[in-house]
Amino acid sequence: MPDDKREEVAEGTLAFHFEKPVGWMFKPGQYIDMTLLAPSETDAEGNIRSFSIASTPREPTIMITPRMRDTAFKRELKRMPLGSLVKIEGPLGSFTLHNNSSRPAVFLAGGIGITPFRSMIVDAAGKALARRIMLFYSNRRPEDAVFFEELREIGSEKKSYQIIGVMTEMEKSKLSWNGETDYIDNAMLARLIPDMSVPIYYTAGPPAMVAAMQKTLVSAKVNEDDIRSEDFPGY
Repeated sequence: MPDDKREEVAEGTLAFHFEKPVGWMFKPGQYIDMTLLAPSETDAEGNIRSFSIASTPREPTIMITPRMRDTAFKRELKRMPLGSLVKIEGPLGSFTLHNNSSRPAVFLAGGIGITPFRSMIVDAAGKALARRIMLFYSNRRPEDAVFFEELREIGSEKKSYQIIGVMTEMEKSKLSWNGETDYIDNAMLARLIPDMSVPIYYTAGPPAMVAAMQKTLVSAKVNEDDIRSEDFPGY
């Protein structure tokens, strides 16, 4: 399968590209269930995982970007030969960009929770959609920030897109950083969002981060109908 490949996209994070079946379509923000077929090892977590699709519908492959925890599934995924067959079910989910372009989208991403937003932002930029998008992307260090440079470049080219990196443990980094270093909270959002009642909010990442963002938004009087979330347990 000529489209299959894997590559490191951040420390401890690999991107896996799978050949897209002919005619297979999805919406940016959706996910798949992937089953490993006849793996050489397994464990109590089993042979099925859910992954957000990090690629866009117009890109030639289905790309997933898991953090490489030491589990049987991910060891097998990392070592299996390129061209190996896997079972994919989907696309699944409704974590997709709203249709009303008059309302900005505010994305709140933690760690590998960036994957559905990478698909949404790259797709919207490629289509030159006339809408306002703000991404708040929190990581411990720049070394952990998957797709950040790609997304920051899009933000520098398209003035209606604002990409805000947040690094919370820079004392553990070997790189320099002159952006935000506090956790995403009401003060940061109020400082950077002119009217917090206007956007539709999307949050994705570890369950604790998603819960904290929901609580932050509700405490800022954001309508709960305007908050959409997806958590990534165990990833």
